[in-house]
Amino acid sequence: MSKVVVVNRIGGPEVLSVEDRRIGEPGPGEARIRQTAIGLNFIDTYQRSGLYPMQVPFVAGNEAAGVVEAVGEGVEEVKVGDRVCYQGVAGAYAEQRLIAAAKLVPIPDGVDDRTAAAVLLKGLTAFYLLFKTWPVQKGETILWHAAAGGTGLIGTQWAKALGATVIATAGGPEKVALARQHGCDQVIDYRAEGFAPRVRELTGGRGVDVVYDGVGKDTFEGSLDCLRPRGLLVSFGNASGVVSIPDLGLLARKGSLYVTRPTGNHYFGQRADLLEGARALFGAVASGAIRVEAERTYPLDEVATAHRALEARETTGSVILLP
Repeated sequence: MSKVVVVNRIGGPEVLSVEDRRIGEPGPGEARIRQTAIGLNFIDTYQRSGLYPMQVPFVAGNEAAGVVEAVGEGVEEVKVGDRVCYQGVAGAYAEQRLIAAAKLVPIPDGVDDRTAAAVLLKGLTAFYLLFKTWPVQKGETILWHAAAGGTGLIGTQWAKALGATVIATAGGPEKVALARQHGCDQVIDYRAEGFAPRVRELTGGRGVDVVYDGVGKDTFEGSLDCLRPRGLLVSFGNASGVVSIPDLGLLARKGSLYVTRPTGNHYFGQRADLLEGARALFGAVASGAIRVEAERTYPLDEVATAHRALEARETTGSVILLP
């Protein structure tokens, strides 16, 4: 039997139900893995709350690391005993699970399971944002919201390694200090001052080349005000609510701006793309360009507490659930 966390109805953290389920043998193309560390991500809360529709009941979670216990017919990607991780595949809140072997990524020597579970989804998000959505060039200036969060800490460090000037926002002195410790050139405490006027001041009135915004509704229009003419707003999350643009003319009035809403599913639908991103990510971790923060852990039984902390923005860096 395997302990799993099931969402039987849409709602708040209280709907997360810890249950025991029998995990069968892997079918063709599948592997069974025993999970050792599970990553907590905002997408988990979006699915639980119904913001991202899911068919209930479902096992929550989208990222984990573990060891291959068994493989089904035709599996060539992994073998029994391999240390692996994955992201973007629902069903991660579990001690054991079945998963398509093509979705598994080998964990390199020198990277422990907790680090792999902490970094893969957030790190691959940073990869496509920085290398694919807007390929950041040396000398460009970017703005990254929520820089003290899991994705923010990874993305801002990586952007600095690419030679960008990084302006960031964070909420409160402790998070501001954490973002600075991870290399951001300027960090704005959005609780103490308006970030858009400050960004204009820091850029001599020009604005930034690109804004990476995982906060959503609360920061959207202010993010537009931070961009140079023909700059790009990359809206990749909804932590404060869903963004809508009732008047596209707004983009024209603010400088012929561009807006995009990317997701990892469209960047990593093919295994070759997934492995490309993972190689780049783990290479950046190995080189020291990215230092992974994953100090807060919760037992899987306390998953509801972990969700409440994440949604209240009480966490910094990556949060790990331990089966």
